[in-house]
Amino acid sequence: MNMKTFSIGAGLLVVVVAVIVAAVVAMPESGNVPIVSRYLVNPGPLSKPHAFLEGRCSACHTPVKGVEASNCIVCHANDEALLQREPTAFHGNIGSCKECHTEHGGRIQHPIAMDHAALSRIGLRQLADSGDEVFDQSEGLARYLNSSRASSSQSRLNCAVCHGKEDPHSAQFGSSCTACHDTERWSIVAFRHPSPRSRDCAQCHHGPPCHRTTHFREVCAQVADKPDAKVHECYSCHQSTSWNDIKGVGWYKSH
Repeated sequence: MNMKTFSIGAGLLVVVVAVIVAAVVAMPESGNVPIVSRYLVNPGPLSKPHAFLEGRCSACHTPVKGVEASNCIVCHANDEALLQREPTAFHGNIGSCKECHTEHGGRIQHPIAMDHAALSRIGLRQLADSGDEVFDQSEGLARYLNSSRASSSQSRLNCAVCHGKEDPHSAQFGSSCTACHDTERWSIVAFRHPSPRSRDCAQCHHGPPCHRTTHFREVCAQVADKPDAKVHECYSCHQSTSWNDIKGVGWYKSH
């Protein structure tokens, strides 16, 4: 292909794109718009909570830049009841929303897709923007996150910052959650519970608050038909399949 032919082809492409854009801009606000044209300006319905913004693209999108956190903050920054909740309090230091909160997936979608790797990338970005010398030491981490092993980047996060108050292990195993858990699932695939005949339950399990009151003697022990049960002797009433699988009773719904 010579340069003249290439220039003509490139020129035709520009004209075609210009025609499509012009058609989209000038198209009537009716349901009789070609699917391709509609998709160019609306990639899909918003979720139910954001449905009232349908057709008001500029409420979230900034030309050229796309979705900016400042557009989200306009509506959500004053929602103190939401932001003060323990699971959402960390948002105050993130400064970016679009990585985890995605839209245009339909009315019934839940616009939250927790991405721990994205949190790592956001953290690196914040270090770069701050000009902190620490960022110079993070180049290796940046390369790691951008490599094919990015899915394992959660190992670089401090899980305890967000999950410290919901530690079921009562700090017995420290704060290095990623030594056993990953962010895809809480359960540990390789974990094998000790034999149901084991009597060392108290090494990992502690009785719930109700076991420290008269409720244990008057209700729990009676349900299990173990009037002399001891709080630290979990094995006398419980099966290792689940805490509410009671010996001789089966699956017991306590509440």
